[in-house]
Amino acid sequence: MYRTKTNGELRLSDAGTTVTLAGWVQRTRKFGGMTFVDLRDRYGITQLVFNEEHDASLCEQANKLGREWVIQVIGEVSERSNKNPNIPTGDIEILVKTLNILNESITPPFTIEDNSDGGDDIRMKYRYLDIRRSCVRQNLELRHKFAFEVRRYLDEQGFLEIETPILVNSTPEGARDFVVPSRMNPGQFYALPQSPQTLKQLLMVAGMDRYFQIVKCFRDEDLRADRQPEFTQIDCEMSYVEQEDILQMFEGMSRHLFKAIKGIDIPALPRMTWADAMKNYGSDKPDTRFGMTFVELKNNQPDNASREIVESIFPAGFTVFDEAAYIGAICCEGQAVYTRKQIDQLTDFVKRPQIGAKGLVYARVQEDGSVKSSVDKFYTPETLEVLKNKMNAKAGDLILILSGSDAMKVRKQLCELRLEMGSRMGLRDKSKYSCLWVIDFPMYEWSDEEQRLMAMHHPFTSPKPEDIPLLDTDPASVRANAYDMVVNGVEVGGGSIRIHDAKLQQKIFEILGFTPEQAQQKFGFLMNAFKYGAPPHGGLAYGLDRFVSLFAELDSIRDCIAFPKNNSGRDVMLDAPGFIDQSQLDELCLQVALPAEEK
Repeated sequence: MYRTKTNGELRLSDAGTTVTLAGWVQRTRKFGGMTFVDLRDRYGITQLVFNEEHDASLCEQANKLGREWVIQVIGEVSERSNKNPNIPTGDIEILVKTLNILNESITPPFTIEDNSDGGDDIRMKYRYLDIRRSCVRQNLELRHKFAFEVRRYLDEQGFLEIETPILVNSTPEGARDFVVPSRMNPGQFYALPQSPQTLKQLLMVAGMDRYFQIVKCFRDEDLRADRQPEFTQIDCEMSYVEQEDILQMFEGMSRHLFKAIKGIDIPALPRMTWADAMKNYGSDKPDTRFGMTFVELKNNQPDNASREIVESIFPAGFTVFDEAAYIGAICCEGQAVYTRKQIDQLTDFVKRPQIGAKGLVYARVQEDGSVKSSVDKFYTPETLEVLKNKMNAKAGDLILILSGSDAMKVRKQLCELRLEMGSRMGLRDKSKYSCLWVIDFPMYEWSDEEQRLMAMHHPFTSPKPEDIPLLDTDPASVRANAYDMVVNGVEVGGGSIRIHDAKLQQKIFEILGFTPEQAQQKFGFLMNAFKYGAPPHGGLAYGLDRFVSLFAELDSIRDCIAFPKNNSGRDVMLDAPGFIDQSQLDELCLQVALPAEEK
């Protein structure tokens, strides 16, 4: 056998036994007539000892070992005189009697240690080496355990894991599809699924009742830290359910995951409507680990997030506020000590193109309770006192104010400012978790690009029953039977009750601008299936990568994926995507127009 034990399991109770170990050389150290080698595998590190007095040739052989060489040793487990409390095997060492070099290694391009000297690009290029580092390996082990516990919970709840096709048809709405040309059907294309949405609905029509799948999905969209062109969903669907049934089922799953993996008992998840989330946090995925909710100081442009008009607390005099349709503010507790330089940094932050605010107004509550602000010359002390009371601010607090002509845009800007201040104030602790459901999303959102209403979730989402009459008169006001689970300001999952009535589904397609012919062409298979007795059904999907990255306390989902893409959607290890031979293009009846620099 190559080994009788792994490098993470030996303890002091094993002293005196003879073992065979194998693994990679982490490092070597020579002290006088002794050479020490740290041997590493997936399970841990064990110290090996070569003694020149006992076997000079063996010690000489050990001195030639390089980093990442693959070796096998046979030796006796012995108690260490200089113990290492930082590793589980730190009480023992192996007195080596036999050394067998299984494979030599060239010098790695970066150190295989937790605190590596390799940057992101080089580590992604040599990802198979990066995975040897314990911090990355532990993330993949966590991912395995997470998926295992998901399957355990859903199996106990009567769900069946059923695979759905990867080669499907392209559908409108949502993100861009990745398409695959068909050699057998020239000029026609498959699409890789953005989700198994219609297929899992068909499984409900088929009577499977409770379905789940841990499935790869694909979206050709712009990338960021929590997105990849291919990602993994925990996809679920249930028959004969209402929204409450689904929230209870998957709140239970989340509670099981937190307990089984993190050892945390999470409380019952609060529910927050989309309108309240946007009004108070400027986001449909609010980070509720801390307060600092918005206070509306003026709103003469009521929208779906705030139906009421809020009269300005500021009298006329400051043109910026006078002309604004919306003024909102946050109170940062204890931050009146912010210097002018720090305030200027915040102003530059909100004026970045990604945020788009035109400026920032601030007010400090002094130790004596008086208020000093950047707009002192426009307002009396009495007006600033009204501001302090409206904000429930106390001595030592800092008030930050944004304004603009569009309430929703200003809220989103204020959201970014709130998150920035939360980070600066140390309120976004990754080891603490705040979970909630966001419910009652709008059914539709307006697309400036398409100049039409678009489904906020997808076209199979059911409207709330009480809002169905509004489909004919005011579809933009219709609320959806949709819900998202949010953890620490990250949307980890979402879903909806589905439409199971073919006539209602046809109505939704009409509002979205599909002709009956277009709807039949794209979704006829689903609408036809509904004619054969579709049960009421609904479900949701979790982003496995996002959920695991939260459990691992990571900033990016890349480090919990074995072989991720970079921010440009490229696999730098495989050098994909790449060009294919002309003969393959000819077989597929494709012509490729190369970029000018490639010609």
